[in-house]
Amino acid sequence: MLFPLKGAFLAFVAARLANADLTVYTDGALASGWENWSWNTVLDFAATDLFEGTSSISATSDAWAALSLKLSQGDLSQYAGLRFDIAGAQPDIQLTIESTTDSAKSPTIPLSAISQSVTPTGFTSLVVDFNNLPGTGSQLGPGTWDRFSFQGGANGASYHLDNIVFVDSIIVEPKFLSAEPLINDVIAVTTQGAVDFNTISVKLNGQTVAVSSKTTYVPVDTPAKSITYLTLAKPFAPGPLVITAVALSFNYTLPAVQHGSVVQSVKTAINPQIYGVNWPPSASYIQHLGVTISRWGGNAVTPYNPFLDVTNAGNDWYFENRASENGNADAWIGWTKAAGSASMLTVPALDWVAKDATSYSYPKTIYPDQKAFDPYNPDAGNGQFSNGTALSPPTDPKRAYTAWNTTAAKQWLSSLKNKPTMVTIDNEIEIAHSTHQDMHPEPMSYDEELKRVIDFATVSKAALPNTLVGAPSTCSWWFYWTSAVGYTDNAAHYNIDFIPWFLAEMKKQSDKVGKRLLDYLDIHYYYQPDTSANDAAAKALRLRMTRSLWDTSYVDESWVGQDPQNHQWAPNTVQLIPRMKILINQNYPGTKLSIGEWSSTNDKDLTGGLVTADSLGIFGKYGLDAATYWATPDEMGPTGLAYWLYRGYGTFFGSSSAQVNLATPNPDTQSVYAGTEGGKLTLVIINKNPSTPISFYLANVPTGAYFIRHFGGGAGVAKWQTNITVKSDTYIVIPAYTAVFLKQK
Repeated sequence: MLFPLKGAFLAFVAARLANADLTVYTDGALASGWENWSWNTVLDFAATDLFEGTSSISATSDAWAALSLKLSQGDLSQYAGLRFDIAGAQPDIQLTIESTTDSAKSPTIPLSAISQSVTPTGFTSLVVDFNNLPGTGSQLGPGTWDRFSFQGGANGASYHLDNIVFVDSIIVEPKFLSAEPLINDVIAVTTQGAVDFNTISVKLNGQTVAVSSKTTYVPVDTPAKSITYLTLAKPFAPGPLVITAVALSFNYTLPAVQHGSVVQSVKTAINPQIYGVNWPPSASYIQHLGVTISRWGGNAVTPYNPFLDVTNAGNDWYFENRASENGNADAWIGWTKAAGSASMLTVPALDWVAKDATSYSYPKTIYPDQKAFDPYNPDAGNGQFSNGTALSPPTDPKRAYTAWNTTAAKQWLSSLKNKPTMVTIDNEIEIAHSTHQDMHPEPMSYDEELKRVIDFATVSKAALPNTLVGAPSTCSWWFYWTSAVGYTDNAAHYNIDFIPWFLAEMKKQSDKVGKRLLDYLDIHYYYQPDTSANDAAAKALRLRMTRSLWDTSYVDESWVGQDPQNHQWAPNTVQLIPRMKILINQNYPGTKLSIGEWSSTNDKDLTGGLVTADSLGIFGKYGLDAATYWATPDEMGPTGLAYWLYRGYGTFFGSSSAQVNLATPNPDTQSVYAGTEGGKLTLVIINKNPSTPISFYLANVPTGAYFIRHFGGGAGVAKWQTNITVKSDTYIVIPAYTAVFLKQK
């Protein structure tokens, strides 16, 4: 029979409850065959404060804790989806489906991707379609799935669940989801289910336009939605465009054309290593997104012991030792290389590394007065007094660590069977007094950081003569210019800001020893504006803040623009890439520039994907030498799709960035990047407007056959692609909130 749905739902009208449905919970207890595998969560399986029938499950989870249920026999792959009723004040929880047999996990599904209107006063009925997972649109796929978890966020979560059932089938309603103008004369129509395309009509400037051909594409990763490209018998022109499908109407005003030109003969070589990420999870991930360099980096690599493959979480998690989540560094370099990626390996450069997988620095038995303790290990504290200041006197580093020095580093690096492309000397050690206070409690000075870089760069070059060295891997704008000691440190060094001083000192040392010790100035860059609200204003700010990478006139819309705290020219304009290249040319010519960590500020929002696509275009246009995203973009999420746009599945943007001239540039709302290779043109055009198409007359864009990719807009987050004919360069349309890739065939 059909089960009536109450409240929000996903791409379906109803779910059928047949004999094959699998009940998890109805009233009073878990159904037979289900086991409670929850952790750090207070549960009541017979709650009567809010219920349907006779009771519900009441769950209150600590930070990152979960209600987790395991099927004792069988698997869940035969079911179409999961239905449940939930009540709570829009709880911060996320759902994952797992296999305890092979430790596989589904993509994480935030409750907010299923519904944003869950209330504490009554139940909302939700269904997760395993053929269309919320947030990504991907499939759960085959597997020995036997466990699911609702995990709380950083502040925990409280909520009620009832009527939890794995359903046998889901009826999908045929539906037109979007219809948008694309390039010269194509309407891109996104649909679910078996819609009738004969119901579509198109009017341009009040005149009916016939459809001359259509091509349908179903992405392998997101098969619940398809896109059909309708080629019109007449090209687009400025004016009203109305697309009608059944009772739906998609209305646009096509704008006047913006003029520009592409000059392939004026070009800048693109270093392919700008398309890197931290910690790619698999070889297929590298190949699907075209990842060119993979970084072994982050806070946890500073205490990494390569002889035992253990590390310490530092202040990220209660200063606890643990097994290396990514295994052995040598093996990691090997499999990333086999997948087609270069590697960036971080070499620890402090005095200590983890001694085992179980010790921790701040036991409650020794330091009872601490602000917080690990909810999973209540004896491990966070190293702070209850007022938030660091514990003093400092702890004994031998409690969690064993000694590390250049001799140990050289022994390790010399033994590597798989040689890294680049090594970086530690990770953000200028703030070690905070991230690793248990091993380095004192603020690090200019001189100490320089000495550590020189010492470990020297042994890295000795152990791996062909490997390039990057440093100082500085965390942020503030520490480009000063140290944790403060401005007295600047004053002690002739009021020279840190990075120019560091470059000059590295050149002196390299000249002294007769060989280059620094090949890359490696920095980390995180956009400083606050976009955490993620409302319309924050999204617009997020999309224009990429100007800080290149624009010498853009005053940063953050504290940097108000109180830059440095001795640089134009101190409140970041102009990151040109500024760093000038400092390199002034202080250590020939050094390359890499950004070992950067981020979009919101990996899950479409605007984060557009920011990533914009940033990658800027990296190529302005000649950055390497970059790796922090940390691992979701392959099916918006930021992952930006990598796929430029490099996915072996289709590349180009070996050089060609010059683009726009008569009326507006980097706040649009970007155009051109690539060239072998005389063939590639374009990436990004429309940052949330609801308005843009159009261009781009002279010197050859007509003819192109391969096209795009994501965003009404078509949503999916890998849309087809072959298309560019019939004219005089009116090229890009939908709102969309990134388009065109490659000449």
